[in-house]
Amino acid sequence: MSQLLKNGMRNVLGACALAIAIGAVAAEPTAGMKVEAGTFKVGVEPWLGYGQIHVAAAHDLFKKAGLSGVDVVNFSEDKDINAALASGQIDGATIATHTAMGMVAAGLPVKIVLLLDQSITADAIIAAPEIKSIKDLKGKEVAFEEGTTSDILLHSALAKAGMPWSDIKPVPMPAANAGSALIAGRVPVAVTYEPYLSAAKQQNPKVNVLYSGKDDPGVISDVLVVREEVLEQRPGQVLAMIKAWDSALTHYKGDTKADRAIIAKAVGASTEELESAFDGVQFYSLADNQAQLTGSFTTETFPHILKSASAAGLVPVPVEPAKMIDSRFVKALK
Repeated sequence: MSQLLKNGMRNVLGACALAIAIGAVAAEPTAGMKVEAGTFKVGVEPWLGYGQIHVAAAHDLFKKAGLSGVDVVNFSEDKDINAALASGQIDGATIATHTAMGMVAAGLPVKIVLLLDQSITADAIIAAPEIKSIKDLKGKEVAFEEGTTSDILLHSALAKAGMPWSDIKPVPMPAANAGSALIAGRVPVAVTYEPYLSAAKQQNPKVNVLYSGKDDPGVISDVLVVREEVLEQRPGQVLAMIKAWDSALTHYKGDTKADRAIIAKAVGASTEELESAFDGVQFYSLADNQAQLTGSFTTETFPHILKSASAAGLVPVPVEPAKMIDSRFVKALK
């Protein structure tokens, strides 16, 4: 065989090998595909909206979905999850939607693969009895925690009312203190979340709820993000994680009291303390994701959250839903 022919054969074989390798790495997710061996590491923070991860672990639903192992890694701050994702210490994480946007804006190679939950009444703007609407906030002091869901909700509420940020007098403080500052008369308006909302309303039943998640569907929501490298190399594990979440939610709906106890223990609180928060949160099912992740969430909710998050200074540069959302996995499970 001539050297030229040998070189040609070598090039063809090399190209074929490369094509096979690329195909193996970037396999398109399909419902029946094999789950890759190894442990999937998912980062979580102590918020009940991520609760179905704990339900799945408690009832061995990860294994039933085909995963050989899932390591649930607990974090207390976004910056630590960010660092763990950037370094590859974890494969995915359950985080707020606006946090995911900030990560991608900073160059972190992750994508949203699943909507987890949204706040309906667990986040709200509350005010003294004489304040009846968002328009009444003009010139008023408003207590809220910067860089959090409270910040997002307040920016969104003002924008919806056609009011500039300069119309209010921001009073930054932890969400845990905002409600008590309102009750004590130190501020006329507060933005906070459960269980602090219920505590404030118990202390003064005349407190007005001016605006909450139900007035702004999806603006306060959480998602599962996965590193792009993992999406390409271990799509079967990602599909299995989504299946396990949906199975956990089905179990939760069938035995809510017991599963709320599992979630409460995981986040370090009692079921009683979190009752109002549980009632104020809606979990997304696989069917919800199949309808919304490729529909209204992408076309309406995502741009709306981005606008509020950008106004709050939480997302420094614009991010595009098409580059940040990977809906192939929920589609594959139809």
